Amino acid sequence: MKSTIDSAGRLVIPKAIRRAAGLTANMALEVRCHEGVIEIEPAPSPVVLERRGRFVIATPARPAGTLTSETVEQTRRRVRRGETPEPEIGESETGERETGEA
Repeated sequence: MKSTIDSAGRLVIPKAIRRAAGLTANMALEVRCHEGVIEIEPAPSPVVLERRGRFVIATPARPAGTLTSETVEQTRRRVRRGETPEPEIGESETGERETGEA
């Protein structure tokens, strides 16, 4: 697929590619150039290491959405059917926010 970069340096990633890669609106991304190839991937979520008893665990540095057993089961069914990842909390099924931008 082809895309263009506007004069402000913004790149539109086609919807089909965003869905296949699980990219959603306002998602933080890591962008780098390696041997002339531009690589884009979701940025890792920041974590804080905490000691709990004799264990050190990683907890989200900012509030994360609630994970319910229903969400887990829906995701399992989608993965088994080979469907794309579920949008993040607050996203529509198309991965767009209320602005309707593609």
